[in-house]
Amino acid sequence: MRFATLLAGALSLAVTGGAFADGHETTKVGFVYVGPIGDGGWTFQHDQGRLAVEEAYGDKVETVYQENVPEGADAERVITQMALGGADIIFTTSFGYMDPTNNVAAKFPDVKFEHATGYRRDHPNVSTYDARFYEGRAVIGHIAGHMTETNKIGYIASFPIPEVIQGINSAYMHAAKVNPDVEMVVTWVYTWFDPAKEADAARAMIDQGVDVIMQHTDSTAPQAAAQEANENGGRVFTFGQASDMAAFAPTPRIASIIDDWSPYYIKRVGELMDGTYEQTASWGGMPEGEVVIGEITEVVPAEVKAEAEAMIAAITDGSYHPFTGPINKQDGTAWLADGEVADDGALATMDFYVEGMTGDVPN
Repeated sequence: MRFATLLAGALSLAVTGGAFADGHETTKVGFVYVGPIGDGGWTFQHDQGRLAVEEAYGDKVETVYQENVPEGADAERVITQMALGGADIIFTTSFGYMDPTNNVAAKFPDVKFEHATGYRRDHPNVSTYDARFYEGRAVIGHIAGHMTETNKIGYIASFPIPEVIQGINSAYMHAAKVNPDVEMVVTWVYTWFDPAKEADAARAMIDQGVDVIMQHTDSTAPQAAAQEANENGGRVFTFGQASDMAAFAPTPRIASIIDDWSPYYIKRVGELMDGTYEQTASWGGMPEGEVVIGEITEVVPAEVKAEAEAMIAAITDGSYHPFTGPINKQDGTAWLADGEVADDGALATMDFYVEGMTGDVPN
């Protein structure tokens, strides 16, 4: 019943496109979201990108979206409906949409499809785009290493895919550089958005003595769990994920990783409109303005904030890469030699923890 309602909504959106009264054609842009636009995190930021497209191009574009679309067969039906409804380009904004996106693209060769965080481009009309989240993890890892008093940092992980493993490793390495005694506690929740699971994971970590929590999930539930702990005499710090989550500042949220998709969405829609659009595999980060560190609050010591800002500047100007050797794998075997920088192929297939991490990467 719920899905029938979703499809009905998609249909009603789809039939409103086409020509304006004065006869000029609009470019119809579709977005498929895994969570609600009010999640305060991942989906919220993608929807901010959609709104930026509207602001940039005015009545030259029409945007449509569908939220809360499960990964799998439901996604394929929603994407198909958008294509049937006249969308010229469709952005599918979750890793689990990879197969559905490529399946639908095969049936609609004249529609452009853009898949976020994926790697498959099975057809000429499919492109992929991602952000170098590991750059932001390096910065907050550095802050976390300074801020922990228990030497236990928590990471709420979604799925064991390279993007998430990169983030865990980057955060841990940069925390350990400033605090060699630090331990990373990873909890896999196998969901992108489930406030109850995320809150439970945060509370369990706090019970284990974790006093700094990072997340690779989409809701503000971990922030609320930390806030609750602090109201009961705790000392727990968090970082906003995907969105700023500034409602929880100045503490527990002491900084954030913000995903700014606006530059990419504006660029790609513009290219489609002016005829310069080509298939691509995009992986932008701080230099492109896609990965942004939100306000570092006054709770963080001034010298630590200055160090974090210096790292942001170095990553942005290209003088520092978070995965620069020497780096060993968890079993002690060499991965990167001194001064060697990981290439994109190695990062995109990362399936191991670095030396010093405990536990195993799930299969």
